[in-house]
Amino acid sequence: MNKNEIIYNKNIIKDFNDAKEILKDLKNNVTIFGSARTKDDDKYALLAKKLAKRLAKKEINIITGGGGGIMSAANKGAFEAKKAQSIGLNILLPKEQHPNPYTTQSLTFNYFFSRKYMLVKYSQSIVIFPGGFGTLDELFEIITLLQTKKLNNIKIFLIGSDYWKPLLKFFKKSLCENRMIDKEDLDIFTLSDDIKFVEKSILKLIK
Repeated sequence: MNKNEIIYNKNIIKDFNDAKEILKDLKNNVTIFGSARTKDDDKYALLAKKLAKRLAKKEINIITGGGGGIMSAANKGAFEAKKAQSIGLNILLPKEQHPNPYTTQSLTFNYFFSRKYMLVKYSQSIVIFPGGFGTLDELFEIITLLQTKKLNNIKIFLIGSDYWKPLLKFFKKSLCENRMIDKEDLDIFTLSDDIKFVEKSILKLIK
């Protein structure tokens, strides 16, 4: 094993161990995913902030990828509630993604795969707002983990009907009709723009 491989392996272990220290004792967690590019006044950013704040007021910790956009909005909502943890799990990138200032605890990962897993490992619910390739990557990985029973008892909520409906149509028309997935696999997630419904559903799952 050469020097670079040793460093690589050490960084992987460090990613998992450092995240475990932050998350292992936290109960009642929700992870919120979404674009890093949305502005503060974007309708989805405002919804993310509102939902996170409502959940945090009920002592539900909010976990995000720690960056800007939807992530920053969700962390800000939780931070302002002052009744739960606002966690940011950031990523080291060539073009640096600065951690947003609304976290009570934050960590910067070396690798995407370790970050993705730790973003969901300790959560009971996942809320996914519109986003780009990174958000879609996270969505598909979580769906696969749930489909293959590598994660259990987690519900995914998709917020943003205009954004998600074309993708869900693709799932039904191309994947289901060609028997690439089972119809029941579509029950892994729920589409809703009603944050009160999402909040109520999450509370039923957690409490």
